[in-house]
Amino acid sequence: MRAKAEESRANLIQAEAEIPKAIAEAFRKGNLGIMDYQRYQNIKADTRMRDSIAEPPGSKPKKGIKEDDKESF
Repeated sequence: MRAKAEESRANLIQAEAEIPKAIAEAFRKGNLGIMDYQRYQNIKADTRMRDSIAEPPGSKPKKGIKEDDKESF
C-alpha cells in the first residue's frame, strides 16, 4: 500500500514537471496569449489563497505546497 502511494506521488511530480514545458510550447506555437497566462496565474493564486483560508489557525501548511510557486521557462 505504501509503495503504491509513493509511486502515485512520483507520477504526480512527473506530471507537474510537464506543465511549465507545455505552457512554454503553447507560447511558442501561439496557442496561448499573455492574457490567458495571466488568468492561469490568477487561478493559481486564488487556489493558494482559498487553501490557506481553509486551514485551521496554527496548523502546518500542507505538504507539497511551496512558499514561492513560480514557474520558470
